[in-house]
Amino acid sequence: MDRTERSIRVLPYGDRALLVEVAGRAEAEAVRAALERTPLHGQRELVPGARTVLVVLDRAPSELDDAAVRRLPTSPGAAGPGGARVELAVAFDGPDLAEVADLTGRTAAELVEVLTAVELTVAFGGFAPGFGYLTGLPPELHVPRRATPRTRVPAGSLGLAGPYAGIYPRASPGGWQLVGRTDRVLFDVDRDPPALLAPGTVVRLRAVG
Repeated sequence: MDRTERSIRVLPYGDRALLVEVAGRAEAEAVRAALERTPLHGQRELVPGARTVLVVLDRAPSELDDAAVRRLPTSPGAAGPGGARVELAVAFDGPDLAEVADLTGRTAAELVEVLTAVELTVAFGGFAPGFGYLTGLPPELHVPRRATPRTRVPAGSLGLAGPYAGIYPRASPGGWQLVGRTDRVLFDVDRDPPALLAPGTVVRLRAVG
């Protein structure tokens, strides 16, 4: 079941999963959204990545699954309507706010205006439980990671790095540019689902304070 068609590669992954490899982030999002709308028979879980989607089944995959996956839409914009919507209240007082504003040729107030005007989407999770990689930043807000990572970033910190925004669910080391913070709990094992920002979730930022 190793096939390549329309930039989709489908590989068996253990005895109860398929790994779908595509050209990039937008294609992976289109595949994830299509499989959420129309799941494969016995589909248990989807685990999206930057260029992959892991499809976990409750049975062994078949040639029919391979064929169905290769017919899925992969064009950017084919993901369709977003999933759940979450608004996050953010205090834009991060230690890197002024530096990021300068890097993007804006004042701090103008930077906040752009960040609160765009819709962000959780493309995939990683780094730590509850950490969602948010896409949708305009290209002019793509800034590099810090040259020297911090040894401790407080929980709830909103950071920017490259094409992504992200919020640290717990205190940890990190090298993203910190522009704000939120009090929302992003990961709670007693909540169903535990992660507030699951893949496909649409996020809006609201300035407070």
